Amino acid sequence: MKEKLKSIFFKIWYWYISTIDKNAEVVFMNFGYSKNNQKIILEKEDEKNRYSVQLYNLVATGVNIIGKNILEVGCGRGGGLSYINRYLFPNKVTGIDLNKKAIEFCKKFYKEKNNTFLQANAQKLPFKDSSFEVVINIESSHRYPQVDLFINEVYRVLKDGGNFLFADFGQNKELKMLEKHIKNTQFKFVKKENITNEVVEALTLSTPERKVLINKIAPVFLRNLAHKFAATAGTSTYNHFANRYYEYVYYILKK
Repeated sequence: MKEKLKSIFFKIWYWYISTIDKNAEVVFMNFGYSKNNQKIILEKEDEKNRYSVQLYNLVATGVNIIGKNILEVGCGRGGGLSYINRYLFPNKVTGIDLNKKAIEFCKKFYKEKNNTFLQANAQKLPFKDSSFEVVINIESSHRYPQVDLFINEVYRVLKDGGNFLFADFGQNKELKMLEKHIKNTQFKFVKKENITNEVVEALTLSTPERKVLINKIAPVFLRNLAHKFAATAGTSTYNHFANRYYEYVYYILKK
């Protein structure tokens, strides 16, 4: 019951951000990645989102995506796909999300060439078989009602030899079920990595900036919820990662 209430509260916060953030203050909603405080090279405009960008960089550079056609399922407010498009030299990027306002935001805010944004369901992808060389999904699948349908759909829309680059978190039993769903397809495991420690490091380092942003955009009555959503240090969400109630995993899978 407690987890259900938390899910409802997080949906309210996501709706709030999608409604009020007209100036693109929030274009990432992941927990981030940092390993021994190593830093990738970023343009000044991307520095404020460093740790969230670094999670995308880790996942998207797991294979060579130069010149590839990329699909991100659960693109949210588009910051990650924009990073991939601007820094990693794909041929074309497509982002889908179930949230209509998020897609409207992406279409309005990202004017880069070779990107497409569509409102669509992760469990019923609106693409032909073998449409993409790489599918990316970051910190999104834990919200899907039937993640097995999603994984089957990813397999279907990938070309032979294509890669599924996948990162998400959950309790141990949830991650075991997730891996069971993966094994029920014909995906080959190229890599599996537990990155919980690196996520906690990123959350610790990003807490000061996240607090400033929350105070800037959130009314007082929503700030506690916002801190939990952002997993700032000291919140129950942060502590769940720190004490390993949640584990964060990263996969490279191949069709």
